[in-house]
Amino acid sequence: MALFKKLLAEFIGTFTLVLFGCGTAVAVGCNGANANAAYLLTALAFGLVIVAMAYSIGNISGCHINPAVSIAMLVSKKMSFGEFLGYIASQCLGAIAGAAVIGYLFGFDSGFGANALFENDILKSLIIEAILTFVFVLAILGVTSKVENGKVAGLVIGLTLTLVHIFGIHFTGTSVNPARSFGPALFAGGDALSNVWVFIVAPLAGGVLAALIWKVLECKSKE
Repeated sequence: MALFKKLLAEFIGTFTLVLFGCGTAVAVGCNGANANAAYLLTALAFGLVIVAMAYSIGNISGCHINPAVSIAMLVSKKMSFGEFLGYIASQCLGAIAGAAVIGYLFGFDSGFGANALFENDILKSLIIEAILTFVFVLAILGVTSKVENGKVAGLVIGLTLTLVHIFGIHFTGTSVNPARSFGPALFAGGDALSNVWVFIVAPLAGGVLAALIWKVLECKSKE
């Protein structure tokens, strides 16, 4: 029952992230004359969802709502492999459900806020996403490493996600989350779907790297 509650919380959290984050991107349109304002609104939407979910489901599942965060927790030995697989499945299903609602509300030709390669360059896109995810996950590992940070952790994580979106939307639309990319790409199809592997591999790599680097930093801080 405890695991079921965690998986349900992850489903709800990822559903909300995709619906409100990607939905905002679709609603405001991240191109044209108002692109800068749209970037900021979209970045804020993603960040505020994390804040809201962190303080609502954080004490149930840890509010990963992101496979890149879950893999970092797995590498850090803060969850079992079985839990990890369950989290991934729940997150992906939540993302698909969120994207389905976007399609219903905005139309199934809306683009779904799907990610895209920067300048059609796979390598650049991989590097950008890996760096963005590394920064995001490192912040999560750092702020959650001390119990006394509990009251501000959700705010710090939400603001960090806002930060990486403000910088990253111009390049790839900012993924840093394989589930967030997979759900919209599944419905958008075309290039979004054929290139979605980039937005799965790079964030997972960034999450693993952040976990490994944090282990080194944490050990140094205890010396």
